[in-house]
Amino acid sequence: MSKAVFDSSAILALYYNEPGRKKVLQHLNRHEPLISAINLSEVFTKLSEDGLTEDEMLESFDGLDIRIIDFNKQQSIVAARLRPGTKHLGLSLGDRACLALAMVETAIAVTADRAWTKVRNVKVETIR
Repeated sequence: MSKAVFDSSAILALYYNEPGRKKVLQHLNRHEPLISAINLSEVFTKLSEDGLTEDEMLESFDGLDIRIIDFNKQQSIVAARLRPGTKHLGLSLGDRACLALAMVETAIAVTADRAWTKVRNVKVETIR
């Protein structure tokens, strides 16, 4: 089974029933789903800001059955190397962490951010 790495924007589309939600569900069902711990922190930050408790966040996320991948040295190097070629696109560290994980895992990066499609050497699927 191929792998898909989910950006926080894709996961938040699920939580908030935003456009692209259906595509996210399709990727969750078709691929082995992964998320960087950095992107999961972005998701939890937004949910916390909107009033969810820690238990509510954990319970709802655990139901998605997405494997959380620690941000390691190899991903750190890949994310750093992405910076010069993506700075003009406005990609954040979280964006580059997701892309780096997709590159390391030879996976599809799933995001709502269309600018990612301009990044070389990684397959990106936009949800909208």
